[in-house]
Amino acid sequence: MKVYALVGKSGTGKSYQAQNLCKELNIEGIIDDGLFIYENKVMAGISAKRQATKVGAVKTALFTKDEHRQEVAESVRSTPPKKLLVIGTSDEMVRRIVKRLELPQISETIYITDITTEEERAIAHKQRHEMGQHVIPAPAFQLKRQFSGYFMSPMRIFRGWSAANKGGFAEKSVVRPTYSYLGDYKLSDKVFSDIVECVAARMESVESVLRVMTITAVEGVEITVLINMRIGFNLVAQAAALQKEAARQVEEMTAFNVNRFDIEVRGLK
Repeated sequence: MKVYALVGKSGTGKSYQAQNLCKELNIEGIIDDGLFIYENKVMAGISAKRQATKVGAVKTALFTKDEHRQEVAESVRSTPPKKLLVIGTSDEMVRRIVKRLELPQISETIYITDITTEEERAIAHKQRHEMGQHVIPAPAFQLKRQFSGYFMSPMRIFRGWSAANKGGFAEKSVVRPTYSYLGDYKLSDKVFSDIVECVAARMESVESVLRVMTITAVEGVEITVLINMRIGFNLVAQAAALQKEAARQVEEMTAFNVNRFDIEVRGLK
């Protein structure tokens, strides 16, 4: 296994540039902020960006907990990638990560200042420190459970054409960790209720929404909706349509992963 390191200060766009760099150098795996990502799939780990404090985030990124370290190290060994990119804020940090995960010595270190312009780093700095946006080099669906409710949205970045790079899209995900805006993020149950009621109001088959019950957890939300429906419609098909569209709107508008969405028809009118 050949190990590369990508080094740069916090908020300079390392994670944002990682996939482009991996494509150029044919690197299959990435170690970034506590995660092991292989060929665009999260294989193991816990994201540092999911921690409640900056101190907790740093400890996670450095794999200080033995259980976390062991999980990722075993996943890397069992995969294993021919080339691996380790991302960190300093030479010392990437060396510590390599040592903790028992990886081969770093063959080549790439500095973010060598592959980006000052303007690009300024934009990345603004996104991080003024907007609280953090990029993870993996598709949104791969991170959905770890970041349920944390403003996750996919970014599709178009690559230019070149001899080495045939063009295409690289999907990255943007999140706002708790520590980036100094507090936890919670939604009132009424938010979910209002979304469901708005969807139901557009359906002629739904007479009324009686109640919306929610249970929220780290990995997402469970929703149960009690409704009355109108006679003359296919109840099963219409209830399924409400279930599908309401769940989609909840995920899109709140960024919460919907683990379960139940519809109970209590009456006909």
